[in-house]
Amino acid sequence: MPATPSEPTAVFFAHMSCQPSPASGSAPPALKRELGLRDLTLFAVACITSARWIPIAAHAGPGSITLWILAAVLFMAPLTIAVAALVAKYPAAGGLYLWTREDFGPWPGFLCFWAYWVGIAFLFPSAALLYVRAGFSVFGQGFALLGDHRFYLLAATLAIIWIALGSNLMGMKVGKWIENLGGLATWAIALLLVVVASLVWARRGAATPMHMLPKWSWGTVNFWAAIAYAMSGMEGPGMMAGEIREPKRTMRRAGWIASAIATAFYLSATISFLVVLSPAEITEVNGFGEVGNRAGLLLHAPWLAPLLALLVVASGLGLIGGLGTATSRMPFVAGVDHLLPTAFGRVHPRWGTPYVSILALGVASTSLLIVYQLGDSVRVAYDELVSMMVIAGFLPYLYVFASAWKVGKRLSAMSGAAITGLALVCSAVPPAEAVHAWSFEAKLAAGTLGMVATAWLIYRRGGIRDRGPRPQEVRRPELGRGD
Repeated sequence: MPATPSEPTAVFFAHMSCQPSPASGSAPPALKRELGLRDLTLFAVACITSARWIPIAAHAGPGSITLWILAAVLFMAPLTIAVAALVAKYPAAGGLYLWTREDFGPWPGFLCFWAYWVGIAFLFPSAALLYVRAGFSVFGQGFALLGDHRFYLLAATLAIIWIALGSNLMGMKVGKWIENLGGLATWAIALLLVVVASLVWARRGAATPMHMLPKWSWGTVNFWAAIAYAMSGMEGPGMMAGEIREPKRTMRRAGWIASAIATAFYLSATISFLVVLSPAEITEVNGFGEVGNRAGLLLHAPWLAPLLALLVVASGLGLIGGLGTATSRMPFVAGVDHLLPTAFGRVHPRWGTPYVSILALGVASTSLLIVYQLGDSVRVAYDELVSMMVIAGFLPYLYVFASAWKVGKRLSAMSGAAITGLALVCSAVPPAEAVHAWSFEAKLAAGTLGMVATAWLIYRRGGIRDRGPRPQEVRRPELGRGD
């Protein structure tokens, strides 16, 4: 039986669970527990599922179906088990940062947080751009051309990012409806695509023979890592543990429901795409529009493409709002630990949210989006930098599964860590588009080292900052042999 956590640890969890600190006698920064089973399930669905992966998977062919199944069994399920166990062990805000810091120390915890946070900041602009391009097609062909106009594209993308993050700035009582909308839109996309594909198949058969054995080539193995990355995201709701009602029970149930929905979404949507079009006819950027237009012609339903585009935009809002809100909880706890400026550890007095952390993510994503629009040469450099973040994006999962091993979920830890390691290897393989393999590898190594070096400099600066006595400071819990 585990030993009772030390008093400082108990004080910390009281602090992060929105209870007054018994040591200080005053109410510390408080996050409100607003998420029940329904809201957390939809929040998790919004974090895990991303419509942008469907055209990419369909373009790769029916072998993606097998890869989806393998990723769900060997990666998503172990990640769900690991996150549920860690939320039960550490029922407070902070997620990846908190789990890693408690199990392996402050520096690994900060590195884990920094890699994940920077990766999200870089990926938001590119993801939002894809959703905006789909959104312009809602208003017809004339407005769809605005997706190629830099000013309108930038303005609409900024609107999506700040609507998603801004609603969560006002508290989960308001912000959760954005994630709920995104989760419901995901269900609607899957249902609509299944109905459309069934009607198309009944009328003329499938456009693609369903040979589901993945095709092996060094030029496409990089795509395998993308499939694993698409199945990640369960750590997002885990970061919200300080705002979940009955976190141990709710996280476990919501995690399994959301995992089943996400798996069904990716499988059904990919198969539906391949029924309507062949892989060669599907582009990674405009796949939903192409499928909607072709199915609309076959079924005499011109409204189909705009409806799909509207649902894709709604799901994108949920994804950005969910991951952005969850990710902001890590710098919040790092601010409480004084590893970042103390402003990051503040909670808004009215809304009860870590508003500085949310604003910081929004400002970082906005700045990167503007840089992306400065010119073609800058855009190419930005795309290369995003590619270099792939390995850093997978690094935190090694710590998650190592923590799962320590909490006793060893089969899940072995499976998840093995897939994470394989994904890291696949990420390091140059894609077919890479002209010079050595240049790709050099940039990848430089980007990863730069990420670690930046994290170390910030961590060291926080370490030498005058911290003073803090009753909520965390020490590693005393654990029994059974843990």
